[in-house]
Amino acid sequence: MSLAKSFTELKVWQEAHKLTLEIYKSTENFPKSESFGLTSQLRRSASSVAANITEGFARGSKREFAQFLTIARGSLAETQNHLLLARDLNYLHQAHFRQLADRSIKVHRLLNALRRSLKTSAPVH
Repeated sequence: MSLAKSFTELKVWQEAHKLTLEIYKSTENFPKSESFGLTSQLRRSASSVAANITEGFARGSKREFAQFLTIARGSLAETQNHLLLARDLNYLHQAHFRQLADRSIKVHRLLNALRRSLKTSAPVH
């Protein structure tokens, strides 16, 4: 793993951020009755992924970073569940759901790869 000076340099953070932005745009058209329900839950869980990557990076210890990446992975799973619910409620068209689901899978793979690399790499920063 190359040394990053900022969390924004991490590919996993960049992809998680893109996913969050896409989810915010996608939920704009959800029913108003979902404003404090699924819309809010989906946005919070998605933004939590990048936020946990950021917090873990800032801790400066590989062990704590790995712990926060695990938490981010949990938030990502929650996001994936909310996306399935949105699809099944017909709030997302199948093609759009697939695009978001594919990006979430990419983020999951990057989280796992970074977590594995922390076991064998130099200090985080």
